[in-house]
Amino acid sequence: MKYTLFIIYLIVFNLNSFSQDIIIRKKEFLIEKGVAIGGYDPVAYFSKTPQKGKKELNYIYEGIKYQFANETNKAAFIKTPLKFEPQYGGWCAYAMGNKGEKVEIDPETYKILNGKLYLFFHPFYNNTLTDWNKDEKNLKIKADANWEKIIKN
Repeated sequence: MKYTLFIIYLIVFNLNSFSQDIIIRKKEFLIEKGVAIGGYDPVAYFSKTPQKGKKELNYIYEGIKYQFANETNKAAFIKTPLKFEPQYGGWCAYAMGNKGEKVEIDPETYKILNGKLYLFFHPFYNNTLTDWNKDEKNLKIKADANWEKIIKN
């Protein structure tokens, strides 16, 4: 009997923890009109052709909706979502590293670094990817730490 109660407790605890993670993700990720990356296909970046996904080709991963340009990209994402999901909830990597701020991005300004997708703010007068490249190592360390603080709160 004690073993059964223990198992039930573990299941309830894990479900509660998982739902809290989804709530945090929905709150902290950059979502526009209900979809991540402004509707861009996260897998397409890895073939160096960022493109908008189709509304009918979407998938929700841990509370975050992504759109895909084709079924192949959708299947790849479903198989390994952590490989394709943008870093820092889709916020500007430079701003996350520089000041720990959540700043919107230009979905076509990006970098693949160590197999991960990083997105950047890029109005016509300031390309933060250029600034990131000047001090990438330090900015990445700071961005990782800052994002960890954000999602743990």
